[in-house]
Amino acid sequence: MNSEMKTTDWRYVGRCVDGQRFLIEGVDVSDHEWRHTDEPDAEVEDPLYHQPFRFDVWELEANGRRIRFAAGEFSNCIWGFFRRHDRFGATP
Repeated sequence: MNSEMKTTDWRYVGRCVDGQRFLIEGVDVSDHEWRHTDEPDAEVEDPLYHQPFRFDVWELEANGRRIRFAAGEFSNCIWGFFRRHDRFGATP
């Protein structure tokens, strides 16, 4: 794990059914193409069942800005979304 990752945590921001509208920073992620990043997988936990997961880190462009998030399936067609926050609570 690199030093950047030691000072950050992934924070759960929500879940949705596959194809359902889901907003991050006011942007519906289903309306945009997700690009896989070269960032290491996010080690996260389903907040409902406390099961650990490793989700890919994605990025999309919308309205002239880039939005980075971790996402993956908690179960069949149920997607979980996480944002990375530093130890002070800010989104990098």
